[in-house]
Amino acid sequence: MTPAENAPAIVRTRAVATGHWRAFLAVAKHLNFRAAADELALTQSAVSRQIQALEDEVGVPLFLRHTRAVELTSAGAQLHRAVGPAIERMDAAVRLVRQTAGRRSVAITTWASFASMWLIPRLEEFQRDHPGIDIRIDASDAQLDLDTSDVDLALRYSVPGPATQGGMRLFGEQLAVVASPWLLKGKPELRKPADVAQFTLIEASDAHRSAHLEWLSWRRWLDIHGVDKLQPERWLYFNYAHQIAQAALSGQGLALSRMPLIADALAAGDLLEVLPQHRIDTPLAYWLMVGPRSAQRPEVKAFCTWLAAQAEITRAAIGDGPDPDTQDHLD
Repeated sequence: MTPAENAPAIVRTRAVATGHWRAFLAVAKHLNFRAAADELALTQSAVSRQIQALEDEVGVPLFLRHTRAVELTSAGAQLHRAVGPAIERMDAAVRLVRQTAGRRSVAITTWASFASMWLIPRLEEFQRDHPGIDIRIDASDAQLDLDTSDVDLALRYSVPGPATQGGMRLFGEQLAVVASPWLLKGKPELRKPADVAQFTLIEASDAHRSAHLEWLSWRRWLDIHGVDKLQPERWLYFNYAHQIAQAALSGQGLALSRMPLIADALAAGDLLEVLPQHRIDTPLAYWLMVGPRSAQRPEVKAFCTWLAAQAEITRAAIGDGPDPDTQDHLD
């Protein structure tokens, strides 16, 4: 064996032209070069040349060419499973960009519970008053960097600190014990903290993940009220605040809930606050942060003005005044 024959094969690393992939997908779809050419508005020979060029690039045959039919090889089938969805996602993104080009929009990042329990129920009013502004909400636990991402606003839940510098405090937070009205029917009235022991207690499963989130735990509430040894009928844990509220609404137990998120349910009578004299304050608050590249856009300013008005309504509902130690206005 000669040294040349013993040398390892050189693997190509350059990117494959998108046109080659589109030709590949068309042929794989129809298993026919002529039909693929018709779909792409190309000649059959042009499609054949693109497929040959693609096979040269990847280094293996992608189709078995029979007299009257075409068949994907195993390598071709593998690429088809990967490339098809990727090209479709790219096309979908292009369609979205084309549809939104020239339109005014505001992109917001927040977490799922705040989006579903506070923001989304109020959005209809903003959309009614500003029909020409599109809203895009990215609801996830990931904290995006407003300096580098394509998001305009962030609604965050945090203690005051460097992460909230320059932001607007929307409202603070109290925790209240709440329950479905029908859960309380036929039960003795709850008069003191120890009375919660006759119910299932619902709380956040990640409340002990950090010192700040530990404020959300029943154990802290029980400790503050001098019944730290109490054991309820049972415990029920959920990951998200909206799951906790839903469990309380369906009568599964008492929830220690965040007042800003359940104020509407209390006002509607869907939830009742028990032991109202035993609310507790937390150091956490809800904040509006504006991306530096977005602050001067009229649509972003309009949304911030509307959001501030909504926050004022919530502050009044939960009895929370403006915090003099934080910045409450965005210039």
